[in-house]
Amino acid sequence: MNNKKGDLLLNLARKTIADRLNIQTPGSDMLDGAFADDSFNAPRGTFVTLTINNQLRGCIGNLSADKSILEGVKDNAINAAFHDPRFSPLTKNELENIVIEISLLTEPETLEYHDGDDLLEKLRPTIDGVIIRKGVYSATFLPQVWDQLPDKQSFLEHLCQKAGLPPDAWHRPGLEVMVYQVQYFEEKK
Repeated sequence: MNNKKGDLLLNLARKTIADRLNIQTPGSDMLDGAFADDSFNAPRGTFVTLTINNQLRGCIGNLSADKSILEGVKDNAINAAFHDPRFSPLTKNELENIVIEISLLTEPETLEYHDGDDLLEKLRPTIDGVIIRKGVYSATFLPQVWDQLPDKQSFLEHLCQKAGLPPDAWHRPGLEVMVYQVQYFEEKK
């Protein structure tokens, strides 16, 4: 996906949120014919992240490629803006202040490792998004999270806590780890 198509997806996400808030966006009527390219209908995991003043304001996505890029971006834009349980729904006044980021995911792959040290060795900061699973507990961090948590051990501890597991669960046996990469596009503000 090139940057021009990425910009179209960013415009689509903003239009989708604005429509839900009953706000007209200039030039949004031109978007309808812009998505004729088949690449937008490819099934991919997608995430939509919203920030205000570089602070997270919502982030929702799907890891599996069970929707087209277009469907995923629309659904996740709505969910990030209005259904992220960590935040109250986005308001009309906030819309002009948000910065939207879209991540298109590769298919997650199991990361084989022997112990905690081996896991640390195999992680690739800023390249890999990481999914952890143990029983009913699971969580993911996009590769962009490495910017806030560049230390591998700290990254894994926070990810375990996000999943509802003890911070040192990555040291213990039975943790499934998967990795994926993303192509992401961010609005320029």
